[in-house]
Amino acid sequence: MSTPVRLDAATTGPAAHHRLSRGTLAAAALAVCVAQVALAIPAVLNGLFQQDLGTSSAQLTWISDAFLVPVTLLELTFGVLGDLFGRKRLLIIGSLLLVVGQTISVLTPGAGSSTGTRVLVLWSGQIISGVGAAAIFPTTLAMVAAGTHTVRDRSRAISIWAAALASGAFISPVVGGWLARYGFGSDPYATWRWAFVAVLGLAAISTVVSIVWARDSSAPEGRSLDWPGQITIAISLFALLYAVIQGPTSGWGSGAVVAGFVLAVVFLALFILVERRSAAPLLRLDLFANRAFAVAAIATVVGMFAYLGTGYATSIRLSAIQNFTPLKTSIAFVMLNAMALVLTPVVSRVLERYNPKWTLGVGFTLIGAGDLWLAGLSASNLSVAPVIAPLLVVGVGFAFALSAVTAVAVNTVPNHFAGMASGTTSLLRDFGFTLGPAVIGAVALSRAAAEISSKVASNQALASALSKFNASAASASAGQRQSLEAAIGAVDSGPLGANAVPGTVTLANGQTVPFNPLKDVAFNALDHAYSLGYVVCGVAALAAALLAAFGLRGRADESLISEESLAEE
Repeated sequence: MSTPVRLDAATTGPAAHHRLSRGTLAAAALAVCVAQVALAIPAVLNGLFQQDLGTSSAQLTWISDAFLVPVTLLELTFGVLGDLFGRKRLLIIGSLLLVVGQTISVLTPGAGSSTGTRVLVLWSGQIISGVGAAAIFPTTLAMVAAGTHTVRDRSRAISIWAAALASGAFISPVVGGWLARYGFGSDPYATWRWAFVAVLGLAAISTVVSIVWARDSSAPEGRSLDWPGQITIAISLFALLYAVIQGPTSGWGSGAVVAGFVLAVVFLALFILVERRSAAPLLRLDLFANRAFAVAAIATVVGMFAYLGTGYATSIRLSAIQNFTPLKTSIAFVMLNAMALVLTPVVSRVLERYNPKWTLGVGFTLIGAGDLWLAGLSASNLSVAPVIAPLLVVGVGFAFALSAVTAVAVNTVPNHFAGMASGTTSLLRDFGFTLGPAVIGAVALSRAAAEISSKVASNQALASALSKFNASAASASAGQRQSLEAAIGAVDSGPLGANAVPGTVTLANGQTVPFNPLKDVAFNALDHAYSLGYVVCGVAALAAALLAAFGLRGRADESLISEESLAEE
């Protein structure tokens, strides 16, 4: 039997002797699973959010991204904090923040409050939960990396970690869809709150497990808080995401959107300048001089963008366009995420025996193939069955890609840079995740809005019917005026709102009469637009596959950066 390849040759001090205990691995796996459940839970609830809260398209996108943005912005900082002050402490704090954030989300005001107030409270809960997840993702991965010292041990541990992450995405739609069947108070659309109650309970259990079972680890050597770096990268990423998400609503040429893109570029340049001059940088830019790390970084962003973009497009298709129940929508997400759990032992063996660049390439190719398959399926087929097979293909691809890209990135640095590497890997993965809904939402909603406007402009009868519908509240009775104004506001809010309002209504005498003239137009426009979204995801995934296959050289998991090869600080 050959001697196992060691991954910590450059590591000295206590970190070199730290071994990953079963309790620590269990605590890390449970925590990252719960964090992923919290991240993914809005996917099957978008239809209920829109019906209950009366959200605009941008507000609906921000419900997911209010969680994802702090995850993306803060992961590097939490990687440093874990290295400095201990990862167990950070794991516990992250789980507690999830408890607090989910509690606030559950307490979102009812229909008596304005849409703006209700959405703001839900966003606040999502933001706090996102901060907790930002602590959990890099901390758990750093615990795994710091406690494993051979290719075999690390491949197995990372496969378990990745399976736990995927399990969260698998569990989330089932829990959300099942609990949404049960009433929550008098509002029939408030059932989404039960999903947040479930996450709250899981986060509380995770906190207890972390306290009891997890062992502490840290790697403070050469690490310190880099506030200039954190501030500049946070402003850059937030400005970019704000501009992408608000573009379809405010207009791509609006001052706020243009300013967002400009700020993103300026503060990214400032971040690079600050990091080059810092004695203890938030991110060692010389890590990107290593080909394996740099290629894995780019592939991570592009591939994870494609994956979660697929999930977001599927969520909107099933829940907001086809108006399926959360439980029915969850069937698709089980297919999308189940394979990562089922294939855990296979992925572990593949990572041990084969070059991870081929695992990456195959994984991203499958994601791309599944996306292009989905792009050819019309939403006019009101069944979940057609999307199951292509989503299974995407899920198999994700199972291989997630573990491989994590292994490549973490294995290319010495163990005492595990916190930085895991934080960077988590940031890149979740930046791709955050871009997925933002970009696909922006592309699809812009395309749908343009198609609707074109149809109205070219059809005089449709334009006249829309004008009468918009004026109908003025002549309505006092009892009907409020509901009519809400319907008109929804139709005018954008394509998703126009699709949510029924095309006909049934009167008290049983007669069915026309109501929303844009219903069918909006449905078809959204169908075409989100098919384009799948195409964008597919092309991105195939590009990531080519990058992995031809950009990585040699054994991507053994191209380790020795301490001597890093630039002197």
